[in-house]
This record gives sequence, structure tokens and C-alpha cells, in this order.
Amino acid sequence: MIRVLLSLCIISLFACSSAQELELGAARLDEYLPLLEGKRVGLVVNQTSVIGNTHLVDTLLSRGVNVVKVMAPEHGFRGEAPDGATIDDAKDSKTGLPIISIYGKSKKPSPEMLADLDVIIFDIQDVGVRFYTFISTMHYVMEASAENNKQVIIFDRPNPNGMLVDGPVKDDDISSFVGMHPIPVVHGLTVGELAQMINQEGWLKNAVKSDLTVIPMKGWDHKMTYNLPIAPSPNLPTNNAITLYPSLGLFEGTVVSVGRGTDFPFEVIGHPDYSQGTFSFTPAPNSGSKYPPLEGELCQGQYFGDQIAQHEFSLKYLMKYYADLKDDTTFFRPYINQLTGTKSFREQVEKGWTEEQIRATWQPKLDAYKVIRKKYLLYPDFE
Repeated sequence: MIRVLLSLCIISLFACSSAQELELGAARLDEYLPLLEGKRVGLVVNQTSVIGNTHLVDTLLSRGVNVVKVMAPEHGFRGEAPDGATIDDAKDSKTGLPIISIYGKSKKPSPEMLADLDVIIFDIQDVGVRFYTFISTMHYVMEASAENNKQVIIFDRPNPNGMLVDGPVKDDDISSFVGMHPIPVVHGLTVGELAQMINQEGWLKNAVKSDLTVIPMKGWDHKMTYNLPIAPSPNLPTNNAITLYPSLGLFEGTVVSVGRGTDFPFEVIGHPDYSQGTFSFTPAPNSGSKYPPLEGELCQGQYFGDQIAQHEFSLKYLMKYYADLKDDTTFFRPYINQLTGTKSFREQVEKGWTEEQIRATWQPKLDAYKVIRKKYLLYPDFE
């Protein structure tokens, strides 16, 4: 079962004006509070789950909603844990609510976690890139809820890269927590739109269907530039980093540093052997990365924090660094296959293919995805 609560503006997709004031799904209390009456509620939230300056947890508790627990994804409830760190169960010091980890031994809520709940709310800011793990958390929440007859409500938020659909579509023989769905690297959907696609395309285990409700936004469209008021994770601290993330994220599958362990992650790339660098940095452990790649090594490279990044998915940076470093290093790591979602990308680069040639191999599956995507759009598109 799937429902989308629609305002008159959303019923007519193209009636919304980008000049209209943005109203997040979480802010539309009149739309969803009736759904929570008499229900035991669990929240999948983090530091981005706010309405104005107030956290969703506090808002719901002030309205008398029976919030039973919080389930914490990667980086934790407060978004302060470093990359990849296991999240432990805890108790929120402010509200006394139990915080249950869904980024530890298991990334999927267990039947025991859901036993005392009727409804699970998912309200987390995404950045529109397949290898950003919050959409995988959403998948597992939907799947576990379907298997245990629980309702899921998605509070929709803008996709800051929502004007892009680009990159290779994930192959069926590659699946991981950084790539669970046959979608391109930059998928061009909000979490609410993607949740509908996951549900209706049968991508949950055994093709189960989640009892899903999406609370859409008002006043947003896919052409809009959206500056996030709160960093979605420790290593995407600026809007510039979020814009660069689709392109620079691929370097995580190489020997090149993307600045983890610095004050400007995903606004820099570099390596000790890079000969054409104009900027130097030395990664060191910090709150965002406990064990940063190339820790303690002086890296030469490029800094992008002094410019306004363009919304794009480009291979030019990776291919340039490959050309300069291929004779000095084993440039690619196996992780590149999980990030790109295909084994062919690495082979194509190593054979000297141009970006145009590589892109041509993506196009048929990318075109097919775009057709499917249109079925699930809740907001005016960029085309």
C-alpha cells in the first residue's frame, strides 16, 4: 500500500511556483498529526531533522505524540560520529528517549526493534547521490516495516542535487550499502520520490510492499538551488562540498585523498605523488574521520573551496589524476566498482577511453531510468 498526501499545489504538478515559500514535509503538521493519533511512533532521524530551529523529536513530543524511540543511522542521532563509526545504543540526555542503533551489527531494524511501534517516521536530509548511505537506511526501514506490518511515513526534504540525473546505472551483480538500487550515481529524486520508486518497482526483499505515506513539500521543484541549513554529515560541511560530492566522491575508490581529516573535506583532492598540485594539505584524525586516508602525508592537489562549484557529474578530475599517477601508484581500489556500480568503468579508464566514450556506454540504461523516474515525480521537473 502506498499513499501520498497531496495539497492542491501537488495535485497539479506544475502549478507550484519556485517563488512560493518552501514548506518541508516535516513542517506540515496538519497533514500528518492525525495519522499519529493513538499510535506508538519510532523516528529515524538525525541532526538535520528540524522544523525551523526545533528538532522534530521536540516538536512531536510538544504535540503529545507518543514517541517511543529514536533509531540512529550512520553518524548517529546528533550527526557527530565520524565516517564509518559503529553507532551504539544510548539514551538521549534531553528527552530520555532510547536511541537504538541501525548502523552497527545490523543496518536493518530487527523485529524486536519494531515490536513496540505502530509507525516509523523517516526524516533525514539526503544529497541525491547513490552512494550516500541514508537512502540505503531508508530502504531497510521500509523493508523491515513491510515484513512486520508497520506503517512508514517519509517527511520529504529537498535534494540539493535534484537538478541532475547522470552517471552509470548500477549493475545487478554489484550490491552494497553504498549502492542498493538500479539507479544512476546522481538519481535526481527526493527521498519521498525514491521511496515510492523502491516500493512500486519491487526492490524490497521478496518484492514486499511497504505501507508507505509520503508527506511532500510545498514550494519546491527540481530546478531549484537549495542551500542546506545544517550539514548532512561531518564530511559534507558546506554547500560547495555537497555540490562537488557526485564528482569527487569517486576518488574514494582511488588512492587520492578527498580531504577527509582536514577542515575542507570534498573541497580538495590530492596525493603525495601528484606533480601538478597548486595546493597542499596533510590529513590528520579529526571529528569527521578517525582514520583518514593518507594520514600524516603531505598531499599536493587542488582546492575548490574558493570558488562556487557547478552542479555537474564530471569525470574530468578523476581522469586527469589517473593520467598523472597511473605510473606511480595502483590508482584504483576495488571500492571503485561499488561507487560506480559497474565493473566496466575502471576497465574503460585503464584502457584510455575518453569521457565521451565512457558516457556513451551509460546512455541506454540512463535513458531507461529517466523514463521510470518520471512516474514517481512529486514536483515540477527540470526538463
